[in-house]
Amino acid sequence: MTRNPKSPGPAIAPSIRERSIVLVGLMGSGKSTVGRRLAQRLGMPFADADDEIERAAGMTISDIFARFGEAHFRDGERRVIARLLTGRPHVLATGGGAFINDETRALILKDSLCVWLDADIPTLVERVGRRSHRPLLKNRDPGEVLRELAAVRNPIYAEAHLRVSSASHPHEQTVRAILEVLATCSN
Repeated sequence: MTRNPKSPGPAIAPSIRERSIVLVGLMGSGKSTVGRRLAQRLGMPFADADDEIERAAGMTISDIFARFGEAHFRDGERRVIARLLTGRPHVLATGGGAFINDETRALILKDSLCVWLDADIPTLVERVGRRSHRPLLKNRDPGEVLRELAAVRNPIYAEAHLRVSSASHPHEQTVRAILEVLATCSN
């Protein structure tokens, strides 16, 4: 029997919805796309930290990086995520570097259920190649950048409460995998 990809999936305890679910991982891991779909399936609101940062700053992330540098961006990112985590529970997609900041990581681990979307480098390269707005990739080979970032960031992402593969399969499979892991957390 084939399962309908839009079916509700495994039963999730209501207590799971009492905290925000924060998605972390490298750029291209699917945090925004998977996050929107996961929020819909859970009946929770969705927020994208990068969109919220751009709204708060009144400029794009690329412009913030170019004008003020990465340190300034990370400080604003930390403040925006802290604000988002004090609101009502939702699914939150973070930028790839958010969880690397010690203060931001501590907030996320304390106040939410954190899920690392882990993807291999070829999958990430293929996905980031679809869009050209990523400041860390500007004028650089995406594979090289992603390998460097993975070497530094993956051990930190491993501190997340849960780890789910976001392989080259459709994002809906990743959503189902998260729902299955959440179901085991609630038992």
